[in-house]
Amino acid sequence: MTLLGVATLVAVGGRAPAAADSIPVTGQWPLTGAVRVVAGYDPPAQRWNAGHRGVDLAAHRGAAVLAAAGGRVSFASRLAGRGVVVVDHGSLRTTYEPVDALAAVGDEVEAGAVIGRLGSVGHCRSSCLHWGLKRGDTYLNPLTLVGGGESVLRLLPADQRPVAQRRAAKRTAEARAAEQEVSTFAVIPAGRGGFARPVAGGITSPFGMRFHPVLHVWKLHDGTDFGASCGTPIRSPATGRVASVSYNAGYGNRLLLDHELGGRRVRTGYNHATRYVVRPGTVVQRGQLLGYVGTTGYSTGCHLHLQLWVGGRLANPMTMF
Repeated sequence: MTLLGVATLVAVGGRAPAAADSIPVTGQWPLTGAVRVVAGYDPPAQRWNAGHRGVDLAAHRGAAVLAAAGGRVSFASRLAGRGVVVVDHGSLRTTYEPVDALAAVGDEVEAGAVIGRLGSVGHCRSSCLHWGLKRGDTYLNPLTLVGGGESVLRLLPADQRPVAQRRAAKRTAEARAAEQEVSTFAVIPAGRGGFARPVAGGITSPFGMRFHPVLHVWKLHDGTDFGASCGTPIRSPATGRVASVSYNAGYGNRLLLDHELGGRRVRTGYNHATRYVVRPGTVVQRGQLLGYVGTTGYSTGCHLHLQLWVGGRLANPMTMF
């Protein structure tokens, strides 16, 4: 029987991970599409010596950077002039640089969630993502998250070729969609907005790509969901002017609020409410009552879906808190 060879080629440098380096989680590549390793894991014999404590992946500036595994963002800022994002996965944490963060500290992210865009300041001669993995202060080979860093050759029967081709085409389309989506996001320094939380409640779904609970497709979750009981007060996070109050089939009862912060045009959106108590044109103060949490529109339960635009571009709302 004729066989179709489907090969995934991974270029690796450095030693193989020791048994003590066993990884309790599995993950995925932190970039979309085909991934090429340009510099492998090559740790020094002694911690204080020079070495390559991660892997470099070829990528263009602005490429979508994804969480390699599910976890919580613990760092999203600049170190030594480079943007760095760190995601905790229990006993492990993955690091990504140089990255212009789109995720905020405290965000719970799933594997494959967009956490940022590849920045311009890195150590590669050409553009690349430096991907690291640590347990405590010990560096590990991040390629162990995606199969141990060895070349893999998978042989499929010829009659499965159409299925493999359809899956490959789907992955390519998803990669292009993620690239297009992330290219439109606004990147802002975390914590610069000084916003107050609009509701008392924890985050139930962060900003980023996710499997939609109603539509059952992978798509951008264009805001942050706060879990709160129906009837919970929604308060303005900052001084602003009500731009509109309307009903939308997807967002339900919706309110848009315009602010000006540091000379930048900022708009916030509040969705799925039971009702609002302010009208278009009203100037509201920080902490003023806007309305009440509900479950109108495409919603699976009582919550507030908060959105943010900076200069007309969609952004992660949690970067403003």
